Amino acid sequence: MTSTATLTRPPVRTRGSYAGMLPAVSSAAAFGLSGSLARSLLDIGWSPAAVVAVRLGGAFAVLLIPSLLLLSRIGLPSGRQATRMLAYGVVAVATAQLCYFSAVQYLSIGVALLLEFTAPVLLIGWHWAQNRRRPAAGVLAGATLALVGLVLVLDLTGGLTLNPIGVAWGLGAALCLCAYFVLSEDDGQTQPVHPLLLTSAGTGVGVTLIIGLGLAGVLPLSANAGQTVVAGQTISWLLPVTLLILVSAVFSYLAGIIAVRRLGSSIASFVALSEVIFAVIFAALLLSQQPTLQQLIGGGLILAGIAVVQRGGAAQQIRAARASRS
Repeated sequence: MTSTATLTRPPVRTRGSYAGMLPAVSSAAAFGLSGSLARSLLDIGWSPAAVVAVRLGGAFAVLLIPSLLLLSRIGLPSGRQATRMLAYGVVAVATAQLCYFSAVQYLSIGVALLLEFTAPVLLIGWHWAQNRRRPAAGVLAGATLALVGLVLVLDLTGGLTLNPIGVAWGLGAALCLCAYFVLSEDDGQTQPVHPLLLTSAGTGVGVTLIIGLGLAGVLPLSANAGQTVVAGQTISWLLPVTLLILVSAVFSYLAGIIAVRRLGSSIASFVALSEVIFAVIFAALLLSQQPTLQQLIGGGLILAGIAVVQRGGAAQQIRAARASRS
């Protein structure tokens, strides 16, 4: 029987290296595509909760049989693994999206996203407190650079609405995003959950919770079949739904988990900031929402910040490894 640790634990040399950048950037791009696809469904009368439910439910259906086949090979998860899978579904998948959609009821999308993407800074502080080791200067400098770029990309000049309830929901989304990275990470202390099982359980638990809240009347669930417009072309609603499920759910979550395990939660969270860049690009290509010069400059700062954080994190890990051997 093949152990879960053998299937999921990457070689030590890849952690914090460029080996994790491809899945991290790919995951961010897939997540960034979801906004434009969801918008095409919202425009024909879908509610946000219905989009989330179909996205997660479809992903769970796609992953169910492969997950059962995997379980037949490696055996059932342990109690700790099952708890981690449940927490991932409730906090990192369902509650994260619930907090974000609740935030945009009181705040602009830009402000809500800015609050949610304070997660990388919160993670730096959490790891700092946990390890009692100050982050490298390069990590702090890159974090500052990336967050300045994030503010520019989100273009908050249209007037800020800082409703305290919305701010609370936005910060809740940030904490859930932190949980997504921490629960995805292989901390080396407990046996990790295979990415396929974690994604399958997360989407299954997430869709169950979202549908439960919908049936209880907390979240409106409404969907319509028909034609929608993407990139100036009239298409069936089935195409954006299919892409939401396969690309922006199945692929994005799987690639994201792999990236976190190779880069670590802190660095992976900063690479995830590139999601807003991809969101702007896809909005321009699919929704004809052209980026401003300010957003382009901000995108460049985010990319520069990610590069600085990655280099600073890698250098810090090398120094820590040398110190442990001496």
